Amino acid sequence: MVKSAPVLSAEEKRRRMIIATMRKNGYAPDALIETLHTVQSAYGYLDATELRFVANELHIPPSLVYGVATFYHAFTLKPEGHHRCILCQGTACYIKGSPAILRAVTKAYHITPGETTEDGEISLLTARCLGSCSLAPAAIMDEDVVGNLTPERTLAALEGWTKS
Repeated sequence: MVKSAPVLSAEEKRRRMIIATMRKNGYAPDALIETLHTVQSAYGYLDATELRFVANELHIPPSLVYGVATFYHAFTLKPEGHHRCILCQGTACYIKGSPAILRAVTKAYHITPGETTEDGEISLLTARCLGSCSLAPAAIMDEDVVGNLTPERTLAALEGWTKS
């Protein structure tokens, strides 16, 4: 008789991914950033319970874990929307109109950078530079870099992303 493997809950699977990352790095404190990437990949954001778990397992102060999590823009402490719009605010984009694009998006969707629409569909973020200066003003819409934006083109690209 062959024993079947136990069925793991989604929570157990996520926790095992995190533990595997820490184990692979010998539970070394300098594996913090890689571990946080794994947590964010597993949960979609860095939740307080998991930040405490990582601090405990890596034997580092929770304040250090929180400090790293809030320092790097790649990490988020709250769930993001179904879609992400990252507007570049670098010099080339700024000169070519990114402030007007940001104003148009915040006005149309009633969110500021770092927030998500009430329906949970769009998260608005900004970046210091996307490295796409020849496309200025530029944004990342989900995973695609979109350039030569205007407020109108940006709003048109976001149209249909919300439920309301």
